[in-house]
Amino acid sequence: MAETAPIKIATWNVNSLRVRLPHLLDWLAQQQADVLALQETKVQDCDFPQAEITAAGYHVVFSGQKTFNGVAILSRAIAEDVTVGLPGFVDDQCRVISATVRGIRVINFYVPNGQSVGSDKYQYKLRWLSAATDFIRQAFETYPKVVVVGDFNIAPEDRDVHDPALWTGKVLVSDDERQALKTILALGLKDLFRHFDQEENSFSWWDYRGGQFWKNAGLRIDLMLANDALIQTCQSCVIDTRPRKRKRPSDHAPVLASFCC
Repeated sequence: MAETAPIKIATWNVNSLRVRLPHLLDWLAQQQADVLALQETKVQDCDFPQAEITAAGYHVVFSGQKTFNGVAILSRAIAEDVTVGLPGFVDDQCRVISATVRGIRVINFYVPNGQSVGSDKYQYKLRWLSAATDFIRQAFETYPKVVVVGDFNIAPEDRDVHDPALWTGKVLVSDDERQALKTILALGLKDLFRHFDQEENSFSWWDYRGGQFWKNAGLRIDLMLANDALIQTCQSCVIDTRPRKRKRPSDHAPVLASFCC
């Protein structure tokens, strides 16, 4: 059987693609990712900077809206079987795009923030996560290799929070949110970052206010989840904090996983 080439898959909430486009292009040139899922592109489809991304050597599929939300998948190989949204879940927010790249089903989520525990937006988040769970379950029936990536707006465990006591009872760490994530994992997914030994206090998001990044007062809410077929081929998963050190950065750092498949 012929060997297949390695593949690098990444996720990054860029918090406005037009603002962060130079950062994105520089990062792609440095890391040579084969697939990059973006969240919070904040650009409607007619204004998407497709030409610049194509010039960098990437195909791109996207689903966006003005000012808020927006998702995209960049890939060196052509993305196939592209879908947007969650079937059966009526939603005018562009938060989901999925595609198959080199035999891997890439599901890109921008999970709702939830605003505050008990709020209407929090209830929307829980309903959204329930629909997302059904969507992933259905994907397993069709695709042998599945990776679910994105800004989940959930810190899975207390070790993913810089100060668990400070965050107790707040959105992003509440019991119901974490239970929803556990339900997704129970479908047959594993948190790739935790599949490897990692440094303590490893985070992917830091509030802009109060110099939180330089204090490393962050949360790990940008996740890469994979099924067994991919886990067996995963060689590494890291958070790249370097883009967060630039001027006018996204408040999130990219997460990058390498596979030998």
